[in-house]
Amino acid sequence: MQLKRLSKTLALGLIAATLSMTAQAHNAWLLPNSTMIDAKEAWVSLDAGISNQLFEFNHAPLRLDSLMITDPDGVTTKAEGAVLGKFRSTLDLRLPKDGTYRLAIVNNNVMGSYKLNGETKRFRGAQGSPQVQVPAGATEVQTTQVQTRLETFVSANKMNETALKPSGSGLEMIPVTHPTDLRVGEPIKVRFQLDGKPAANLAFSVTPGTAKYRGASGEQRLTTDAKGEASFTVPAANMYWLNASFPGGERGAQQAPAAKRYTYAATFEVLPQ
Repeated sequence: MQLKRLSKTLALGLIAATLSMTAQAHNAWLLPNSTMIDAKEAWVSLDAGISNQLFEFNHAPLRLDSLMITDPDGVTTKAEGAVLGKFRSTLDLRLPKDGTYRLAIVNNNVMGSYKLNGETKRFRGAQGSPQVQVPAGATEVQTTQVQTRLETFVSANKMNETALKPSGSGLEMIPVTHPTDLRVGEPIKVRFQLDGKPAANLAFSVTPGTAKYRGASGEQRLTTDAKGEASFTVPAANMYWLNASFPGGERGAQQAPAAKRYTYAATFEVLPQ
């Protein structure tokens, strides 16, 4: 009985981590306490959660086991020391180098189905893991690769751009306006690319947090141009969540099967003028 409960818990956690940034009612997010830290010894506190209102601790924690930190010199290491709570994960991270850091969770998963001995079987798991191996003799095999990227950016004492360089894999946002130097009323320019190529005509949204104090989501819906670029402004200082997916479609709508799916989400801070 305990084994069955454990298996169910692991499966639900995997589903939430894979899909929460797309068609589900709940969103996954990383939330730094600040994105620009001026201190002799710089630290940032990070919360991570899955919730039906942005940056609210009301549903489930987002695990930080695979959080990777890219430092101002472009060196990437795995984050250590995260604490898993009931509704959020937390991490206090020392920033030993001056400059800009990328904090990112990237997951490559596979989901699909097949028929074996007349019975339909479904599977989901990390790419290359035993859970996604299709047995010999299976028929009507359908698989979808799902890559999710969730990230935020913080700077210690100064800004640079080394950690902002894209990997060339999956759906990525390249900040044209530096992501830790954003102000109300000033244009914020971004560029999206998909597997290293411009993501033209890509729909994305920008949503401020603390919706429970406004009574409205405040979501902006935008689309990139032929170069994969877009520019927008925001009306008020806040933490914002930027979200995109490919192939696109209305949130919650039934979508046709695709060989590959990509989702992207990032948290950024906009300060007053």
